[in-house]
Amino acid sequence: MNNDATTDERGPYLLRLEHVSKRFGGVQALDDISFNIRPGEVLCLAGENGCGKSTLIKTISGVHRPEPGAVMEWEGQDMTGLDPARARAMGIQVIWQDLALFPEMSVAENIAFERNLGARPRVVDAAAMRREAGAILERLGVSIPLDAPVRSLSIANRQLVAIARALVADARLVFMDEPTASLSQKETDALIAIVRRLSEQNIAVVFVSHRLAEVLEISSRVTVLRDGRYVGTYSTEGMTQARLTELMTGSSFDYAARPERTDRPAPILSVKNLTREGEYRDVSFDIAPGEVVGLTGRLGSGRTELALSLFGMTRPDAGEIIWQGRPLRLQSNRDAIRAGIAYVSEDRLSLGLVQPQSIADNTVVTVLDRLLGPGKLLSPKKKKRLVDDWIDRLRVKIGAAGDPVSTLSGGNQQRIVLAKWLATEPKLLILDSPTVGVDVGARAGIFAIVDQLAKDGLAILLISDEAPEVYFNADRILHMRDGRLIEEFIPARTTLDHVEEAIHA
Repeated sequence: MNNDATTDERGPYLLRLEHVSKRFGGVQALDDISFNIRPGEVLCLAGENGCGKSTLIKTISGVHRPEPGAVMEWEGQDMTGLDPARARAMGIQVIWQDLALFPEMSVAENIAFERNLGARPRVVDAAAMRREAGAILERLGVSIPLDAPVRSLSIANRQLVAIARALVADARLVFMDEPTASLSQKETDALIAIVRRLSEQNIAVVFVSHRLAEVLEISSRVTVLRDGRYVGTYSTEGMTQARLTELMTGSSFDYAARPERTDRPAPILSVKNLTREGEYRDVSFDIAPGEVVGLTGRLGSGRTELALSLFGMTRPDAGEIIWQGRPLRLQSNRDAIRAGIAYVSEDRLSLGLVQPQSIADNTVVTVLDRLLGPGKLLSPKKKKRLVDDWIDRLRVKIGAAGDPVSTLSGGNQQRIVLAKWLATEPKLLILDSPTVGVDVGARAGIFAIVDQLAKDGLAILLISDEAPEVYFNADRILHMRDGRLIEEFIPARTTLDHVEEAIHA
């Protein structure tokens, strides 16, 4: 692909970037990046977490300024020195994953909000706002009550409100950051139809998504970044998910469902008709030593709420937890830990780790009572031995054990969380979305650890809203919806497509 001209055989570029770099202190976030997009094109920006996608988007939208030597052109005209106001005036809009909407304001107010920004106060023309919002929604071919507060809308409709607000601002280039992360398949299909409609109106769209199948479906080209560097821009025609993953990570992975287990040892945990009003109802399942059971479903299905009850953080209203053949009543998470249950939270940053504290302190925090020496003081030798052991066993890449845990990558932070709980010598490990914020390569390493733990006899409940994670890493998959377990899959007997269709139906 020729990145050295403002046009190629397919027409002029709307946006062209060359030699874009960005450094934050000692960190090289972007290193000699190239990027271009044509009017009306749908292009995917792909890469692992931390590869520089967000930094590039913020540079294009004027939040960050690139290092000297960068070439940035908008319709062939120099756009260096860009700031956010100028970027918006040019038609560059970013719809971040959190959408940045005002939940208490109406649909019309959110859509027409930017029209009322200015240096001087002015009287808001509510009727004009409604007319403008209605016209934009009609242009998108969707119907949403204009007076409804945004907080009352579904996630899918909030996405549409954010898109409509971008169009009110005369968008010509729209970045969409993980727009389908919380959507059902039906909602995702509707959003993809909207993106195609934008393309037909000559609006360029840059789509960022971890769902590689939809990336290949919706975009004509994909630009891949890796470790802040430009890997290349490729046609999606003929591209496969495996090849795209390889480009993103620099490694190839062999994906296959786990062989079906023929042995059925006695369960270590049995859950019978467990109910907590408003969160989950009549949940029954069991899990045996050495077994990985996947628990999946869309966001809000009750998965985490169930996990919290199994870890003693909340109490069920009805039902029974049988642990090693006997009823177990958990009054707190301390009871769960004493029983041999460990829980890795989905919120690693605020619940899993104490970020300012050292790697060593985070690793031993759950077992301090086991590290006491004479006079009931913490034994530095015992602490060092335990920390060194787990860092070695989990292959954590660190500088020094005394460094703040915040200095580690997302994948290595997650390994420290695992070490913290594995140090308690649990019999059941609950992993709640263990790869959130972890890139593709690091995910493979984490699941290799999970596989080995299961082979060593640990029972594992793997919770994830990503169907491929449970499909390729679990012996059985439990599908949860609206607080209920509705079906079970054996990966060796079904296909990933079938599981995904069921989850997103």
